[in-house]
Amino acid sequence: MPPIAPYGSWASPITTQLITADAVVLHAVVVAGDDLYWTELRPAEGGRKVIMRRDRDGRQTEITPPPFNARTRVHEYGGGDFVVAGRSVYFSNFTDQRLYRVDPGTSPEPFSPPGPYLYADGIVDRFRRRIITVREDHAPGAQAAHNTLVALPMGEGPVRVLAEGADFYSTPRLSPDGERLAWLSWHHPNMPWDGTDLWVAPLRPDGTLGPATHVAGGPEESVFQPEWSPDGVLHFVSDRSGWWNLYRWDDVAGRAEALAPMEAEFGRPQWVFRMSTYGFVDPRTIVCSYTARGVWTLALLDVATKRLAPLAQPYTEIASVAPAPGAVYYLGASPTAPQALVRLDLGTTRAEVVRASRTVPVDPGYIALPEAIEFPTEGGHTAHAWFYPPTNRDFSGPAEERPPLLVISHGGPTSFSPGVLRLEIQYWTSRGFAVADVNYGGSTGYGRAYRNRLRGQWGVVDVDDCVNAARYLVAQGRVDPHRLAIRGGSAGGYTTLCALAFRRVFRAGASYFGVSDLEAMHRDTHKFESQYDQTLIGSWVTQRALYRERSPVHYADRIGAPVIFFQGLEDKIVPPNQSEMMVEALRRNGVPVAYIAFEGEQHGFRQAATIQRSLEAELYFYGRVFGFTPADRVQPVPIENLR
Repeated sequence: MPPIAPYGSWASPITTQLITADAVVLHAVVVAGDDLYWTELRPAEGGRKVIMRRDRDGRQTEITPPPFNARTRVHEYGGGDFVVAGRSVYFSNFTDQRLYRVDPGTSPEPFSPPGPYLYADGIVDRFRRRIITVREDHAPGAQAAHNTLVALPMGEGPVRVLAEGADFYSTPRLSPDGERLAWLSWHHPNMPWDGTDLWVAPLRPDGTLGPATHVAGGPEESVFQPEWSPDGVLHFVSDRSGWWNLYRWDDVAGRAEALAPMEAEFGRPQWVFRMSTYGFVDPRTIVCSYTARGVWTLALLDVATKRLAPLAQPYTEIASVAPAPGAVYYLGASPTAPQALVRLDLGTTRAEVVRASRTVPVDPGYIALPEAIEFPTEGGHTAHAWFYPPTNRDFSGPAEERPPLLVISHGGPTSFSPGVLRLEIQYWTSRGFAVADVNYGGSTGYGRAYRNRLRGQWGVVDVDDCVNAARYLVAQGRVDPHRLAIRGGSAGGYTTLCALAFRRVFRAGASYFGVSDLEAMHRDTHKFESQYDQTLIGSWVTQRALYRERSPVHYADRIGAPVIFFQGLEDKIVPPNQSEMMVEALRRNGVPVAYIAFEGEQHGFRQAATIQRSLEAELYFYGRVFGFTPADRVQPVPIENLR
């Protein structure tokens, strides 16, 4: 029998050094000719994002040498950081946001003209030797960034604006014959998962766009990832049925045809550019991924017969689908395997890992497997979460004791948490914590109606669902009702602070760059999310009192539980004052509070040292609050007002 030790005090080999050592985050899988490209975000290199190439012989090459950081800041969240033309790669460099060109054996050289411009989601127009891309213009003195679709010549000539007038653009796609361009646009206050418009326009001989045809979308229909088949038929994902399903456009009839109607999601919330859930193996066959009840499946779809044939894979999270001749590449993860870049041979159905996000193995005896739970919540609804029990082969808890519960509220808030192996969660479970990772109402993957539960109810529905997840697990006798904590980042940090201010359930909390003042957020945040609050809360003009009513900073006197705050000092999305106002209010009120700020960090921590320090500090904090001594030797955290 393993020795008995208090929950929270278990020694674990899953250290913060292990979490960040030799670890990368994989993004943006692109197939170009015989080559495969992807990006790696490397915490050990200060969060630098690197473009990698794998040639037909399996040789891997780093395309962007230090100090180049291939990361765009369009919409602040970026994505679509590079485009490939032949063997040339054009990428956005984080430091100056200019596009650079790099050829094999050469150093990157500036490509785009200097100016206050940011670029993302580019494609190559080989017929006219130019790159068509989304551009964000941050002209000095402008009230807001100006978003357009532009064409940048690969040779001499001016930059040409192709489309403007909408608040946002994404996903330009050129037909195989180069005669038509499709793209998405949307207007405030919509976010792309609320409503987008899909357009198609012919290209004139001079490269400008002719009259555009509205194909799909609107204020209440979200269109995602338009793509042309090899024979020139436009396809896209739409949630017009209540679920993000696949459609193709019939030019002659002027209507869209559903290809695989089902209560499953073939789309994702477009927080970043160049997301991909499907692609064409040939004119008749689509390889696609879809999610039902939180689990992703890879499948082949025959567009003629509409037969959907799932492909058995060992992964439950599948993203960035990129077909290649006879194969498909994707990013996969599962409850027992961390994220990896995978190649599936469509002939043999053999899958191989091309690049793992981490190479250091973890003994299965320390891995908690996620359990999908559904629990009752307000309004007679059911909500979803992943439950991870305390798991460590070397220890067990006292028979009379129940483990502390850490409830995680994901960011977004329009996003979701997959039930896959993430060492950031195993860090807690292997030390004796239970974890509930909540996909509250408003999360994606469960249809539009579930997503719409958060409309006008941010700070209410998300909080109720996190609270009810904890109550459900307490009622089952699986966790200690006196040691319930909640943590989250960004919007998840807001939910955390609301739960502590407006409910009496949690005994501690951790806010990572969380929103505390909705009025300040409305005034200070960037263009992409500047009217997101109008959907989540209400009209800024007519319901301003509601913004104050839902802002934890104005109700800090209701918070009695200790809280620790983590904040990046270069965060443009949730500026540092959001955390600092809250810290000061709790300090004045005599509530135990700790605050750790990090130089050089933006929204979402990317540096290894930051990730290590924040996790260790949070563990130390819970140890002091819940009365256990961590096995880890960690740097103490000053906690004000803690007696």
